[in-house]
Amino acid sequence: MSRFRMAAAPVDLTLLREDLHLAEAGGFCTFEGWVRNRNDGRPVDGLEYESYEALAQLEGERIVAEALERFEISEAVAMHRTGSLKVGEVAVWIGVSAPHRDAAFRACRYIIDEIKHRVPVWKKEHYLDGDAEWVACHHCQTAPRASETDAHDHDHGQCGHHHH
Repeated sequence: MSRFRMAAAPVDLTLLREDLHLAEAGGFCTFEGWVRNRNDGRPVDGLEYESYEALAQLEGERIVAEALERFEISEAVAMHRTGSLKVGEVAVWIGVSAPHRDAAFRACRYIIDEIKHRVPVWKKEHYLDGDAEWVACHHCQTAPRASETDAHDHDHGQCGHHHH
């Protein structure tokens, strides 16, 4: 069973939860990241996620395996969406089952934090005014944004990745 999944379409969260309902688990913790309708004071129409899927899959699996080693948990599963998402859709989902709640909470937090920092997924926000821009690109904090001339296609220079 793959413990980290990239998905281009909405995922049945009930099926993900079923993989985590174990007899030895006394606690279950989940995190859902939803597409919100505002960010930094701007009304958002939806998001678009791109990823380097092969590397995202490997790194996501590594993160979940680290959580299983680091915390006293029974099982963990994570999913991240790609493609276009509308307001209210689930963009990322993490579920952790454990004998005790504290380990489930801490492992869930570890997994989402590590996904945000290590998995190569890039987010473009689409605004109600028709603008769109790549945001929260943690992989390229040092790249100059002033040189970007096309909000729909920009190169992050030093980072080595390119969004379309």
